[in-house]
Amino acid sequence: MKKLLAVDANSVINRAFYGIKLLTTKDGSFTNGIYGFLNIFFKLLEEVNPDMVAFAFDLKAPTFRHQMYDGYKAQRKGMPDELASQLVPLKELLSAMGYRILELQGYEADDILGTLAERCCKGGFQCVIATGDRDSLQLVDDCVTVRLTSTKMGRPESVVYDTAAIQDKYGVTPPQLIEVKALMGDPSDNIPGVAGIGEKTALDLIKEHGTLAAIYDKLQELEMRGGVKAKLEKDREMAFLSRKLAEIDRNVPLNVELTELIPDQMDAGTVYRQLSRLEMASVIKRLGLVPPTGGAPSEADTKDAAEEPFVGTTATPALAGVRVTLGDPTAFGRLAVGPVLDLFCGFDGAEIRSAAIGVGGEIACLDDTDPAFHSLLAAFLSSEVAKRTNHSKKIYAYGYNHGSNIRNIIFDVELSAYLLNPNASEYDLERLAIGEYGIAAPELAGLSDVAIDGISKTDNLSMERLAYHASLLGPLCDRLEAELMKTEQLSLFREIELPLCRVLASMEHVGFRLDTEGLAAFGRTLDGQLQEMTGRIYFSAGSEFNINSPQQLSNILFNELGLPTRKKIKSGFSTDAEVLESLKGKHPIIEDILEYRKLAKLKSTYVEGLLRLVDGDGRVRTSFRQTETRTGRISSIEPNLQNIPVRTKLGSELRKFFIADEGHTLIDADYSQIELRVLAHIAGDEHMIEAFRNDEDIHTLTASQVFHMPLSFVTPQMRSRAKAVNFGIVYGIGAFSLSQDIGVTVAEADSYIKGYLQSYSGVKKYMDETVASAKQAGYVKTLYGRRRPVPELSAQNHVTKMFGERVAMNTPIQGTAADIIKLAMIRVYNRLQAEGLASRLILQVHDELIVEGPIPEAARAGLILHEEMEAAAMLSAPLRADVNMGQSWYDAK
Repeated sequence: MKKLLAVDANSVINRAFYGIKLLTTKDGSFTNGIYGFLNIFFKLLEEVNPDMVAFAFDLKAPTFRHQMYDGYKAQRKGMPDELASQLVPLKELLSAMGYRILELQGYEADDILGTLAERCCKGGFQCVIATGDRDSLQLVDDCVTVRLTSTKMGRPESVVYDTAAIQDKYGVTPPQLIEVKALMGDPSDNIPGVAGIGEKTALDLIKEHGTLAAIYDKLQELEMRGGVKAKLEKDREMAFLSRKLAEIDRNVPLNVELTELIPDQMDAGTVYRQLSRLEMASVIKRLGLVPPTGGAPSEADTKDAAEEPFVGTTATPALAGVRVTLGDPTAFGRLAVGPVLDLFCGFDGAEIRSAAIGVGGEIACLDDTDPAFHSLLAAFLSSEVAKRTNHSKKIYAYGYNHGSNIRNIIFDVELSAYLLNPNASEYDLERLAIGEYGIAAPELAGLSDVAIDGISKTDNLSMERLAYHASLLGPLCDRLEAELMKTEQLSLFREIELPLCRVLASMEHVGFRLDTEGLAAFGRTLDGQLQEMTGRIYFSAGSEFNINSPQQLSNILFNELGLPTRKKIKSGFSTDAEVLESLKGKHPIIEDILEYRKLAKLKSTYVEGLLRLVDGDGRVRTSFRQTETRTGRISSIEPNLQNIPVRTKLGSELRKFFIADEGHTLIDADYSQIELRVLAHIAGDEHMIEAFRNDEDIHTLTASQVFHMPLSFVTPQMRSRAKAVNFGIVYGIGAFSLSQDIGVTVAEADSYIKGYLQSYSGVKKYMDETVASAKQAGYVKTLYGRRRPVPELSAQNHVTKMFGERVAMNTPIQGTAADIIKLAMIRVYNRLQAEGLASRLILQVHDELIVEGPIPEAARAGLILHEEMEAAAMLSAPLRADVNMGQSWYDAK
């Protein structure tokens, strides 16, 4: 039996929009609704496997229900602009994918769904309705099922309703849901129903009497409690009006046959371009799309580029024709002489397996099957020829692995694209070139279309694909450089981000030595503590159970021990950290479970995780991500060394197992209160600046001013609370959150914040002016010009907008601090190199740098670390770096 998937598009995109945090493209266009919608739709396609597909949309025009009742949906707020702006792009995308869009003035999407369902039943087809609303449940029949869709934690979910499921849940048949709504009404649609009758009473009445008409036919004979009869008598007219409003029209004059809903062939080129503009590379990959190749750019391709003047290096949008030479070392060596070359590499982990060099209208490709490949590549990379490339950190890593000194990389596609759009999830060269900047792929002489079809699943590209990428690289670099110039970020790129690549590659290459025997012994100690804690938990519970099973733990806590429930989830009652924290003091088992979880995480994530990742030379090597965060901070993965726990005594013990080599020591330097110093400088607050210049304790000073106490009267508790205000204020902390953090009333927390802003009036001015400026410009900037778009500021949702205000206040501070630590890393690395020291920078964690060096030169390396960190930025509130040394990270901290 053929099957139709009928999608309530407005309802589904609404659920998707509110189920995923706001996402935007680099130009500020909202995309989270579309992205969530597509994820839901793709999952539906897998589960339903339909023969026909239709998308029903609402129109803004009034429907027959508005004509019937003026109050219909009268109270409903309009669709927020950030969601409404996504409807047209979604319709265009679905149409290009080959699907039919159905909408009709005077009717709602529900009515279109009802009509499609009716036609399916009459035609012997099955109909699956996908919607986020329960209104369509009345349509369920032997040939119609409804899937209620939603997005939870960013993932699509759906619940299937057939006749039996509705009977089980509501105790009525699907058509009787119309009668139920007639009685209880629907506040979301402003359907009045009968005043005073809720869902339970409505369901009971319909279960007993069947229909609204049957109830009113014998109303005078019925005996009812609680004044129900009087309510029914009073609102008889409204009840029957509500029934008409609630019933879905199944006879909409749709000018379409079911067979016309069989999807057409996808317009792959258009879909690729649309998804590229929406910056949805993951969807492109999921659909297996490849960029259009060859020929001149279409009007649609060049429209965006033509609307703005092109600033920067002059270049055609794409080379009209490119001559490609494959596998010829002579041609490769001939081209590798500059003066400026485009280099696209095919990587396999840290190795370069193939490379393409492009200049003018010529590209030469070579891979490691040629014996001369590595020697030619090394000579080229170490030459003074200026190089523009796709991923410079990987090239520097290759140089460290092969003992080559990489020189004169002047441009990096990924880094520049990140600066232009830090909100993006990835920076694929094809998507950037063709999708975002309308750069058409040139004709590649000597290569067939078949040779470059399909996207490689690994970085190690075939030479044909390599040539294709290389042909896009040059024009894309020109355009990205122009955009950096236009957004005033070219200096940031050249002086911070690009030089940092070499430093990060060096740090990854060197790694950090791990005391594996000590760490393994620490793991055995944790095993003993876990065993002891397990026994305590079993004793408190009165039985043994799987402590790691949320369901079994929930049963013990809430059924066996009778503790108060806090949060209902799909599988029962939640036992997450928030719930357990709220239950502290209710039973001894709670503290034991929290301690058990801390110990278990230490064992699995850090002890076992680190031992699994240590290399043969006893060192562990993290990967530093330069394009991951929106603020500009560097992140660390596999392992995440920036997340080694320090707040608990046991967690900080882990640092004892990060050690220096024999005959070496660790030199650790940490900025003192760098974000507060940046805040003082940016805000120009003289009180705060003066305190830092005089090396006063800023937290004690703040406590003195907020609590109106002489400095000598400030207690440790006062200082602690002032510290929470100092650091919280730059994150836009509110009175409620502060009260939770420091254990005071909301009123007290509010008075602390007001006292702080009164004492530091420059900070208050900064916060107000920054938010106002960000609302107007759509972004905020660091002192070094790094931009972060803040689309949340234009949201209609109050919570989202408040989040945007916090982002606007904090990003210039946190982002500037991130820029400063990067400058410090570059300065430290360069000076250690310039002075010929063997000491090496090995780790960055937030505001902390660690150098490992031979003991005889430790004093010199420590001085360099101290001087370069403090000289990284000249702020009105001077930078201070505290330096310590030790054999282990624990000792040096």
